[in-house]
Amino acid sequence: MIKTTPEHGGIHSSYIKEWIEGIEAAQLSTHDIIVARGNTILFEHYRAPFHADFLHRMYSVSKSFVAMAIGFAMQDGLLGLDDSIGKYFSRELDGNPDPNMGAQTIRQMLMMSTPKKSRNWFSARSDDRVREYFQNTTTSAPCGSAFMYDSSGSFILGALVERLTGMKLTDYLRKKLFDKIGISEQAHFLNCPGGHSWGDSALLATPRDLLLAARFMLNGGSWNGEPLLDAEYAKAATSKLIDTCSSDRTGYNGQGYGYQFWRNYDNSFSFNGMGCQYALCIPGSDIIMVYNGDNQGLDHASELIMGSFFEKVARKAKMPDENGSYALPENTEALTALHKYAESLVLAFEDGATHSSMEKDIEGHWFNLDENPMGIKKFRLCFGADSGHFEYANAQGDKILNFGLGRNAFGIFPEEGYSRNVGSVFCPGNYYKCAVSSAWKSENHFRINVQVIDDYFGRLWIDLAFDDGTAAVKMQKTAEDFFAAYEGEAVANKSGGQ
Repeated sequence: MIKTTPEHGGIHSSYIKEWIEGIEAAQLSTHDIIVARGNTILFEHYRAPFHADFLHRMYSVSKSFVAMAIGFAMQDGLLGLDDSIGKYFSRELDGNPDPNMGAQTIRQMLMMSTPKKSRNWFSARSDDRVREYFQNTTTSAPCGSAFMYDSSGSFILGALVERLTGMKLTDYLRKKLFDKIGISEQAHFLNCPGGHSWGDSALLATPRDLLLAARFMLNGGSWNGEPLLDAEYAKAATSKLIDTCSSDRTGYNGQGYGYQFWRNYDNSFSFNGMGCQYALCIPGSDIIMVYNGDNQGLDHASELIMGSFFEKVARKAKMPDENGSYALPENTEALTALHKYAESLVLAFEDGATHSSMEKDIEGHWFNLDENPMGIKKFRLCFGADSGHFEYANAQGDKILNFGLGRNAFGIFPEEGYSRNVGSVFCPGNYYKCAVSSAWKSENHFRINVQVIDDYFGRLWIDLAFDDGTAAVKMQKTAEDFFAAYEGEAVANKSGGQ
């Protein structure tokens, strides 16, 4: 894709700037943004340490790629959408008394109308996630009866593609799609126990990769005029096939669901992943918006990003004239203001005072914790001019977490063994990269804000409130399968020594 100005694409630069300002006002953690129209990129922005070649975890955006793989497998004559899943996984179903598990069809699974919610496979710690799925004997609903978000069902569809093709999901998609539309050679899926691709949540790809896939689906499954994916399948996948039963029927996620694609405002559809991974496709104006960030646990973030994009950008875009052009007069001043503003933005960090009079009373002093769910025995804080560190001891031993004061400090989170290439599997010697900021929220309340920025994303907030030799400790996390030992509350008492 070529790059041009927003005005050339029929969008005022000031509209994009106003939209981003709204996101910033909400203190969201934004990693990258792309706005495109037709085959041109109108705006592209990355915040360090993220960049154009960064392989970003796409979370449930991955499901839309699984849907494409199912479509290609259907074209290849390997499956029918109305085949029951039990036809292909009879061995794994053996012993499950619930007939619904095997009776659900591929079409129903694509539409998230499966018979039951999947269990938490992370906590199950099974050595084979496929078998774990089919051994779910919890109460079920009739197949196809209603929308029921089933992430593991999407995983099973990816495993089905692998079983039928004899290829890894990435390799099959590369053969059928990736190499043909220019998706990066490095794009890939992480794995699950049992050797299966983590198709429902673990595609790693660049933002431009996501843009290309979005362009392909907005083209109806064709590329440069060449049909690649069955047009009827592509249309169905991105249409409203089932109501999402959302309590907010007017909200962005209450517009319906297709085959692993969400429906949105103004007859649009989207690739949609946890933490705000988006590729929004608007057929009426031929606009695509790509957004990546980590806003897990922030329920308002999705509506703010998606809803305000329609309001402030998409609905204001100029429509083509009789000659098919939607170009506006160039506006150098507005364009410069947009780029200057974007260049000033950094990865979100904890806001507040960088120092407090409390520091002189706690600097370097150990605080011993009562028994607590985190298993932390003691901690102390050390402060510098614009940085410091949180030193503590837990079940793994002595740890040091470096932080910036009123800014991010980039480093390594000190807990060892979190998953790497295989989800939920302990990985000795593995540590996650992170950005850590901190601030005094009041004279006696200090907060440390941790953002994991690796193949896995997660957030951790450590709140420490001091009062006359004691400290109230509260840790909260939003992360899929890590930081479990960093959640809970405790009381700590100041010791005599440093």
